[in-house]
Amino acid sequence: MLFVGLGNPGSTYEMTRHNIGYRVIERLVSDLGAKKLSKTSFHGRLFRHGTLLFLQPTTFMNLSGKSVAAVKQFFKIDRADIVVIHDDIDLPFGAVRFKRGGGSGGHNGLKSIDEVIGREYIRVRIGVGKPEYSTQVSEYVLHPFTPEEEQAVEKLVAYVTQVCQKIPTSPLEQIKSLYSVKNISALPH
Repeated sequence: MLFVGLGNPGSTYEMTRHNIGYRVIERLVSDLGAKKLSKTSFHGRLFRHGTLLFLQPTTFMNLSGKSVAAVKQFFKIDRADIVVIHDDIDLPFGAVRFKRGGGSGGHNGLKSIDEVIGREYIRVRIGVGKPEYSTQVSEYVLHPFTPEEEQAVEKLVAYVTQVCQKIPTSPLEQIKSLYSVKNISALPH
């Protein structure tokens, strides 16, 4: 199974809303002690723990599909065994949802992946809140969380990391019913 955390490479983007997928992958790699695999043709940072692969595309968000496709092809991974973790402005801050397939919702990373491998992969949607105006979306997702939100983000990343570890051995419907949360205050303590 391949877990992909969406984000943009470089310290400029490290703590932005758009990079919450990267942060989950970093936590998974750390918690599981996954080992780095290096191959420039992957266009990303790839780690392995047993049969699980963890990817942070380094192509920038709009070309995430290039990295996902390279790893998918090299390891002969079925699309159904790909889990993409990403920010979602259509969900309240701290909400977590799970689904297979669907549209991109305007998310350029998902659009890129959909174009090269199709849509039928698992999505872990993490709510990052929404800007007041639709014209502010790109500025909003490329800015860091507020200091108040950042305190909650650590808890959110830890929660999503724990749930992701259950995905390989649990049916998606069970994951959806047991672990979806409506907002940050609904996270278990």
